[in-house]
Amino acid sequence: MGLPLRITFNDKDYVYQIVNSRLINQNTTELELLLNGETLQLTKQNTIWIQKEGEHDILDPQFVQALGRSVSLRLRM
Repeated sequence: MGLPLRITFNDKDYVYQIVNSRLINQNTTELELLLNGETLQLTKQNTIWIQKEGEHDILDPQFVQALGRSVSLRLRM
């Protein structure tokens, strides 16, 4: 697990961590993040990041997209 990363969405700051970033490359379509102490799994469908089904707390789809883009930019996916 890497360093805590920050993202601001709707004027609120969030801290997240990428779980096992060594496995991420340009062809990665699934991400596992730690957000507020809970595991969050994202899936990329075409160019859109969505929250994987079966997750406990459903997040705002725009927030999920922002998280996916943030990781993509940081890791040059």
